[in-house]
Amino acid sequence: MAERMNDSSSAGPYAQSVEDMLRGELAQGDVILSTARPILRHLLANDDHALFSDEVIARIRGIMLHLARQMLFELAAEIEAEDRNAFVTDREDALAGTLLEDAAFLGHAHALAIEAQLADRLNARSGIDPVLSPLMQELAASSDEALAAAAMGVVAAQARFMRKVRRMELPLEELPAELFHAATKALKRSQGELDGQAKTVCDRLRENFDEAERRIGRMTRLVLAMGSKASRALSIDHAGLSLFSTALAMACEQERDVVVLSLGENHCARLAISLRAAGLGQSAVEEQFLYLHPDISLPEGFDTLRADRAADLLSAAASGTAH
Repeated sequence: MAERMNDSSSAGPYAQSVEDMLRGELAQGDVILSTARPILRHLLANDDHALFSDEVIARIRGIMLHLARQMLFELAAEIEAEDRNAFVTDREDALAGTLLEDAAFLGHAHALAIEAQLADRLNARSGIDPVLSPLMQELAASSDEALAAAAMGVVAAQARFMRKVRRMELPLEELPAELFHAATKALKRSQGELDGQAKTVCDRLRENFDEAERRIGRMTRLVLAMGSKASRALSIDHAGLSLFSTALAMACEQERDVVVLSLGENHCARLAISLRAAGLGQSAVEEQFLYLHPDISLPEGFDTLRADRAADLLSAAASGTAH
């Protein structure tokens, strides 16, 4: 990918040739994305980590176990199990395995693991704080009390996220709504003779679930509250990786998990197209690449790619019609 992105001789200065080249790179990158989940499922089942880092594999497995344990401890309390730890230990692997079989769960956990890993790398390499970025400091000190409060809420949520994911944990309430409901359904299906009690637990968990209070929900509201200044969140060194990813997903109308995964080295074309679709000019796109992929250059003629055409490329790839 790096070599192809740097090879501008075949792209030429014209918009159509740049689009054709990026469309091909985008399609190849999306093939990698589409095959990542079955590969991950195989590696998690067989402890073969050759294609993915041990850190990412361990975090995904840990996240699934933590999700399973949270639900099982609720069930153990509901049935008043005498030894709750033993009850959970006996059942956690089976329930975590069920969650791992769900491609959507696996993809989300993968994105969270990559997000935390990249945030730590950017901190070590470029001094970009994963929690308290310059933009977050500025917003938290805003004279607009509502904006400052929203920023402080994001800072607290981001600090919890980094702390939890380093411990290979994910609170149930941080799941997207569709995955939260999928998790509770998995609990009910897996408990056999305890299905009645499991249903009671699931109903209680659902009653207390509020997707708007998730970290991503808070970040989304903060970006919206910034109004006309929201584009400032599209600078990774200023906003930090997590808020940057949220703002980019909103600006180019892509799933946030896909945007996070596009920050990796095998998806430079998708990242470049997304940044252009979000309205960034060539110099601003190049600046983001300096932090994420300093060895990769944009193809000659990239500046001829219009934002609307970049958005069309992403839309076509999402609908499976890119070719």
